[in-house]
Amino acid sequence: MKILVIGNGGRESALAWKFLRSERVKPLLCIPGNGGTASLENCINVSLRMDDFEGIRRFAEVQGVALTVVGPEVPLAQGIVDYFLEAKLPIFGPTQRGAQIEASKSWAKELMAEAGIPTASWQLCPDRESALSYLNKSDFPIVIKADGLAAGKGVTIATSLAEAEAAVHNLFQQQSQQVVIEQFLEGEEVSVIAVTDGEAIRPLIAAQDHKRLGEGDTGLNTGGMGAYAPAPIMTTSLQERVQKTILEPTIAQLKARGIPYCGFLYAGLMITPQGDPYVIEFNCRLGDPEAQVILPLLETPLESLLLACQEGRLGQFPPLVWRSGSCATVVLASEGYPVNPITDRVITGLENVPADVLLFHGGTRRKNEQLLTSGGRVMSVTAVGDDLPAALAKVYDAIDRIQFEGMYYRRDIGWRALTDRQGQP
Repeated sequence: MKILVIGNGGRESALAWKFLRSERVKPLLCIPGNGGTASLENCINVSLRMDDFEGIRRFAEVQGVALTVVGPEVPLAQGIVDYFLEAKLPIFGPTQRGAQIEASKSWAKELMAEAGIPTASWQLCPDRESALSYLNKSDFPIVIKADGLAAGKGVTIATSLAEAEAAVHNLFQQQSQQVVIEQFLEGEEVSVIAVTDGEAIRPLIAAQDHKRLGEGDTGLNTGGMGAYAPAPIMTTSLQERVQKTILEPTIAQLKARGIPYCGFLYAGLMITPQGDPYVIEFNCRLGDPEAQVILPLLETPLESLLLACQEGRLGQFPPLVWRSGSCATVVLASEGYPVNPITDRVITGLENVPADVLLFHGGTRRKNEQLLTSGGRVMSVTAVGDDLPAALAKVYDAIDRIQFEGMYYRRDIGWRALTDRQGQP
């Protein structure tokens, strides 16, 4: 069968790799894809823009695509799924109304309030003046978020009034229409991503992302500098609690609003020191870099799972099968990321990377037989091991063999799980 993946990042590179593990999928089509997908056997990059919905739909129709899978949030928020459904073409992802769960923080907060889902207290501020006024009455630290899409970088955890005011000024200077200010929650973050057909909902294995640029979780927020799975903090009992108090009520509330939500549902959670889960954010798509550590552990054919969702039969789908061990990924970033990444630098050494290490390209392109950087998060170096230390050892050994000018990466990915494992504070 032909499957079409829309997107050009590390998540889409991982999706393409996973689909091609199945003998049923040939060829795999990517719009527009990247330098990594261009090198995969039986994978074809197609030069269409992600916002060319008419062109993409016509291409899928002519090619007889069995399923289109949308990777990034922007096309979802712009309504690409609605566009396909009007033509009765199979596509996996939520409609434009459903994608509001990520596209508008305030919309998601209101949905959570209706469903009784645990989340931080919050305030929507429609303009700069109301935001500054609210901050003057607030306790610190406090969290300031762009209400709309911000590629994972529209969040500031402010520890002082001056820092909070600077964040508000910055967001409105970037044309944010409004901001959400919310209570700061202490604890450990974990990503729980599920698939749903709008009725049943199945969680994938839990992962932990590293959002901050610097080691020790310091510095600017990014789209993600690395991840690992499974996350030890997500015990069986906690997963059952998340299912009953967060995932199922969310789908039920979407349905009550008349929104048939089919797609990935990403719940970014904070687990408090008392062990209680709170929703920090919802996303309407598979995470990046979480996809890079979840998909290598999934043994169930991905196309079978997503087709079951798209056809409304997830409730009858067999239990998911997972590979034993752990998976880790470390993002290689460009100099200047996340503010002003420098691109067009030559990448070398990939031929020296061991065969059991996966290279999921994010910001790369091919030109004149050379592989060049083309974005901030260049590549996710990924490996599976018997445990997390073994997986990380493979990843960092591989990174030592890769070069490009200004290459930056964190050397402490997985630090929470490793310190927990060693019984250290």
